[in-house]
Amino acid sequence: MPVLLSLKNISKQYPGVLALNNVSLDVYEGETLALCGENGAGKSTLIKTLSGSILPSEGTIVFDGKEYDGMSPKLSASLGISVIYQEFNLMNQLSVAENVFVGNLPMKHGFYDRKTCAENAKKIFADMEVDIDVNKPVEELSVAYMQLVEIAKAFSKKVKLLILDEPTSSLNDEDAKMLLDLLMEFKKN
Repeated sequence: MPVLLSLKNISKQYPGVLALNNVSLDVYEGETLALCGENGAGKSTLIKTLSGSILPSEGTIVFDGKEYDGMSPKLSASLGISVIYQEFNLMNQLSVAENVFVGNLPMKHGFYDRKTCAENAKKIFADMEVDIDVNKPVEELSVAYMQLVEIAKAFSKKVKLLILDEPTSSLNDEDAKMLLDLLMEFKKN
């Protein structure tokens, strides 16, 4: 399998703290990885480096064959890198469908096209094999389903690399198994 992402000697220095020290890692297309470590090990710093939230002090990122000294949120998103953080980035009063396409709502004659938005969201969730009412406000969903909405947002943007920050930490065992089964199904595709 080809290498999708290669981190080369990534370091991040804050005043008095070395958060990342010469980290190198290759991620292959279709591969599933877990980064494990204790609190303060640098996992979140590494994720923020890939999303463009922070710039590395040293090192390079190679994504899809192109080399970068650092990412910006806009560049990361345009390359197909999507991060789902522990704290969801959802608008609770908006519908599931509107949350999936927020920032990229379908328009018709210059106005928001609610019907197309719902149809497009239904297709994404059908592809995910998730039964959900796309017209329901997000605030009425369980934590597990909120996470699925975040994943659907990523897939609506043609994600190439999906990064989940502690995806099962707030889920019960049944919901964690559902999420992990879903991710393994995505991996096959």
